[in-house]
Amino acid sequence: MGSESVTLRRVHALDGGIARLAGEADSEGHRFMRRLLDEWCSGANRFNGDGEFLLGVDINGQIAAIGGLNLDPYAADARICRLRHVYVSSAARRNGVGSLLVKRIIFDASRSFATLRLRTATPEAAAFYERLGLRKSNQEAATHILDLQA
Repeated sequence: MGSESVTLRRVHALDGGIARLAGEADSEGHRFMRRLLDEWCSGANRFNGDGEFLLGVDINGQIAAIGGLNLDPYAADARICRLRHVYVSSAARRNGVGSLLVKRIIFDASRSFATLRLRTATPEAAAFYERLGLRKSNQEAATHILDLQA
């Protein structure tokens, strides 16, 4: 992030920029962004429960990254949240955008939840989350976990 204008914002409606991100993710073999669109359109997940949100990062007015927070559907504890659908456009990678996004999500999550969990499928993403302080988990429903009350 050099001299670009970077803005974090809550996402309340999907737009063409988010569809573009989903298309890019699909082309890289990441289906979770398509699932984000499908679940939003069906109403199954609009990140609108207590403490939930979808956050976007705009660079020079164009969405470059997205990620959300839900009550963890795999946990029976309302104090556990799940980091979901984090994607950074290829053009915005390796310049701090992903870290900015996830750190903000973690900060906001700590206001409503005690524990954050996620599942990732790639070693690169696992290493990214570990650099941000999440630890590997042996729980069936999560590859990584973070105590938000520590």
